[in-house]
Amino acid sequence: MKKVLWWLILGTRGGINRARIIKSLKERPYNAHQLAELLDLNYRTIRHHVDTLEESGLVESAGEKYGKIYFLTDNMENNYDEFEKVWQQVQDKT
Repeated sequence: MKKVLWWLILGTRGGINRARIIKSLKERPYNAHQLAELLDLNYRTIRHHVDTLEESGLVESAGEKYGKIYFLTDNMENNYDEFEKVWQQVQDKT
């Protein structure tokens, strides 16, 4: 999990947005439209990042199409402390 988080957040473009999505989903589930409004990002940008997070096993979804809700996987919840370490590195760089 640690390697996946480092790669997705610090090793690729858009990592900060993915981290912001993870932090938001830790608080509660959201659909893509809600995340776009909350994070002030384009809907398509959100969809791209949640798809990447879903493919990596950090986020899962329920529902279909526009109403699809995203939330953290159990694995991500169980390793959230690792995410916090990576997030701290991001904060230190900015």
